[in-house]
Amino acid sequence: MSYLETLEPIARDVVAQHAPAVDGEGRFPRESVDALGAAGLLGLLSATDVGGLGLGPAAAVRVIERLAQECGSTAMVTTMHYAGTAVVEAFGPEDVRRGLATGERFTTLAFSEAGSRSHFWAPLSTARQENGHVVLDAKKSWITSARQATDYVWSSKPLAGEEASTIWLVPAKSEGLSVPRPFDGLGLRGNDSTPVTAEGVKVAPEARLGEDGGGFGVMMGTVLPRFNLMIAAGALGLASGALKRAIAHVSATRYAHLGSSLADLPTIRAYVARMQIKTDMTRTLLHDAAAAVEGGREDAMLRVLESKAAAGETALEVTDLAMRVCGGQAFRKDVGVERLFRDARAASVMAPTTDQLYDFIGKAVCGLDLF
Repeated sequence: MSYLETLEPIARDVVAQHAPAVDGEGRFPRESVDALGAAGLLGLLSATDVGGLGLGPAAAVRVIERLAQECGSTAMVTTMHYAGTAVVEAFGPEDVRRGLATGERFTTLAFSEAGSRSHFWAPLSTARQENGHVVLDAKKSWITSARQATDYVWSSKPLAGEEASTIWLVPAKSEGLSVPRPFDGLGLRGNDSTPVTAEGVKVAPEARLGEDGGGFGVMMGTVLPRFNLMIAAGALGLASGALKRAIAHVSATRYAHLGSSLADLPTIRAYVARMQIKTDMTRTLLHDAAAAVEGGREDAMLRVLESKAAAGETALEVTDLAMRVCGGQAFRKDVGVERLFRDARAASVMAPTTDQLYDFIGKAVCGLDLF
């Protein structure tokens, strides 16, 4: 059975069923994450020698897109787990790699900080050596799955030198970590994203992932391509889910006195056509970007940047149109469009933001350095 065949009943029977409660109650999608773990899908990017599936970015894109069609929060926490797993796979110890592959451990990125905002590559948090330990101090502005993850992939300034950053593996239950408040947001309400403060958190020197001062290279080479692709996939999934629900609604909703459906109206069909075209165009670009990364093409980074910008914009446009064609009914929870509409607001403001991406893309095509 392929990974997509394994995923489908989970998406249909678990993720979709729990999505309204995850959103309405603002709770972590525990049932969905557990089902993904039990099926081996949390180990999608983990190597086969530690119990994973050994697949790459293209597979992750398809998984995240399918999850997002049903639940943006489940797609988001899985995205962060896959992004963190990619770093641990490249630099982490075998026991942690095995735990991530089997679903016994669940990870996330801890990069964003209040002081550097969406410039995640420039941490202000510090690391220092003390009595055989490394001591971390930080004010992280957002950590997805903050209360549910077992491990954080954490950025700080380096121990020595002037290089940009260093990456650490930090157990989420470490003494000195505090999570001040639960998440209560407009969308992605079950993603458990919240600020985390570190005060004198001690980790072993062996917790370092990569070289001291090598964090920027890890971020750009390992994290950024995969993270951008999966955020794009989540946005695409939300657009695709909204399109599917809008089509179902306009096809089934009828004017009794006319004996016709909303889909019989040319204006409605034109809106649906625009939604379909935008979604298909974005999917084609995203799948090409994933293929470029896996194939090591020269245009891979450009395609990655383009795909996140395009998917973020498409999610906004398609969910807007879905609300329009479904009319007043779209405000009802049971139609399922307004939840995706709210979730879709997130992709364009997640670092790198869409505005930053336009600047990066412009620099890239004009032959300028991105940083």
